[in-house]
Amino acid sequence: MPNMRDTFLATAEEIVNTDQDVAIVLADISAAALAEAARRHPDRVINVGIREQLLVSTGAGLALAGLRPIVHTFNAFLVERAFEQIKLDLSHQELGAVLVSYGASYDMPMEGRTHQAPGDVALIDSLPGWYVHVPGHPEEARRLLLDSVPGDSRTYLRLSAQENSEPHLGVGLQTIRQGTRGVVIAVGPMLDRVLEAAEGMDVTVLYTSTVRPFDAEGLRAAVTGVADVALVEPYLKGTSAHCVADALADRPHRLLNLGTRRDTEVRIYGTLADHDLVHGLDAGSIALSLKEFFTR
Repeated sequence: MPNMRDTFLATAEEIVNTDQDVAIVLADISAAALAEAARRHPDRVINVGIREQLLVSTGAGLALAGLRPIVHTFNAFLVERAFEQIKLDLSHQELGAVLVSYGASYDMPMEGRTHQAPGDVALIDSLPGWYVHVPGHPEEARRLLLDSVPGDSRTYLRLSAQENSEPHLGVGLQTIRQGTRGVVIAVGPMLDRVLEAAEGMDVTVLYTSTVRPFDAEGLRAAVTGVADVALVEPYLKGTSAHCVADALADRPHRLLNLGTRRDTEVRIYGTLADHDLVHGLDAGSIALSLKEFFTR
C-alpha cells in the first residue's frame, strides 16, 4: 500500500486534473512527483523553489484570485519558517487554503533538527479558525484531503511516515475499545502503539485524526465516573491539554500528557525508533506511563 506522502501526491494530482478551481503550490519538495501535472496545468501547479515564505504568500494570492490552493512542503519549512505568512496572508485576511506538510515531528532523523517540527500543531493552534488533521493511515489522509478541498476553510493536514495498521474513517473521537478505569486519547499514528501499551488495562481508547476542532462532546460522552484522561499526541506534549480542560471544566478530572518533550531540545540523529524512545512515545514507555497514571 502507498504511504501517506505518495497517497497525498496521487490524490492531489487527481484533484488538479479534475477541478479547474484547484491549484497546487510547491517549494521544490515533491515537484518531481507532480511534474506531469505541472506539464498539463502550468498555471495551476506552481513550484516557487526553496522560498517557503513565498510559497504561502503565493497560495494566498491564488485564493484572492478565486482558486483553492493546496500548499505543500516539509512542516519545518511550511509552518515554522513561513508562520508569519500563514498568520498575515491567510488568517488575517480570512483566506482559505489547504496546507499539507510531511515530516511530522521527527520523520527524517538523519536530516537533523532542521527538518524536525514537533511544535507545528501548537503554532497553528495559536491562530483561530483552523482545521487540523493528523491522519494515522494513508486512506485517512486521502479522505481528509478530499474533504478539505471544497469550500474556503483554512486547513492544516499533517502527514507522517509512521502509520497505523488499519484506517479509521469516522469523524470526531472514535471509540476503539471500552473500559471503566479511564480514557486514553490516541492521535493519528499513535493509535497502534497505544493499543499495545494499554493491553490488559481497563481503559477506554479513543482515536481521532482531527484535533481541531476538538471533539469535546465526544470526550464528555466517553468519560464516566472516573475522569482520568491520558492524551497521547505525536507532537509537542500537552498541545491539546487546554481542549481537554475546557471539555471537562465542570467535572473533576486528572490529565496525563504524552508527546514530544518540552524540557529539552532533542538534537540526536539516529532512527525513528531512537526518537520514539527519547520522547517516551514507544509502546513500552507509553505502557509504563499509563500504568503509573491509572493506578495511582
